[in-house]
Amino acid sequence: MQELHRRKEEFLKYLDGIRGYSPLTIRSYNDAIDEMIADAEIDDSQKGTLSINLMPYRLKIAHLKSKTVAAKLSAIRSFVKYLRDNGTDTELRGDESVKVPKTLPKPITHEQIAHALQFADPMEALVISLLYTMGLRISELSHLRFSDIENNWSRVEGKGSKQRDIPLLEGVAQMIESYRRDHPTQVYVFEKKGEKLSENSLRYTINKAFAKVGLKVTPHQLRHTYATELLNNGARIADVSELLGHASMATTQIYTKLGNALKMEHYHQAHPLCQTHEDSK
Repeated sequence: MQELHRRKEEFLKYLDGIRGYSPLTIRSYNDAIDEMIADAEIDDSQKGTLSINLMPYRLKIAHLKSKTVAAKLSAIRSFVKYLRDNGTDTELRGDESVKVPKTLPKPITHEQIAHALQFADPMEALVISLLYTMGLRISELSHLRFSDIENNWSRVEGKGSKQRDIPLLEGVAQMIESYRRDHPTQVYVFEKKGEKLSENSLRYTINKAFAKVGLKVTPHQLRHTYATELLNNGARIADVSELLGHASMATTQIYTKLGNALKMEHYHQAHPLCQTHEDSK
């Protein structure tokens, strides 16, 4: 199992350096994988092939809350995907999903984004601005071409090859034109040596930009903030759902729940009677 522990350490470094996961999340992944290595049935006798049966481990953690079990299984699945993506043929059994309630996303604030933009280089600033002002998925940003952008609109191909048109802020459109003048031969907005930048390269760019101001931010947090700001400022949920490329408005409604949670938190912070109640505790 020594080799598996070594691959685990590589995986954790990938989560930190490329994916930008928080130390707390990385620790939870480490714990779940260590538990799996200790308690699952693992056969690594065939070189280059790994078989993992999670059932013994699942029985051991069966007493835990379904949300906790789901989080542990998710960490293990991510590790197995990493192994497969990096050349280890891995079979995973006993990893059936556990249904849990949807949790609210955690956006960052507009002020934090604006602060990071002050210290970002031109490419970092454009990556952040496109995700924040268009609500793109990181995969959609990776595939974005200059030819997709015209007259302050951008055509985006999302999940299931479904296309949608998203308006561009004038300032962001100007940033794109400036960036294009400096990269006149590129087909994709973000390229390296004639190839579009990978999702991991773009994640690293975001991670590096926010690290300058002491923050760890994921691309999906920028998408969350985009949706939450629109809804909190009066945009119709149907319009936001279309802009995000959601197949169902039910997916978008989670952001309205987030907005209500934030409003309640701000209410308790601001109302004098709430403050008096807190002081009397």
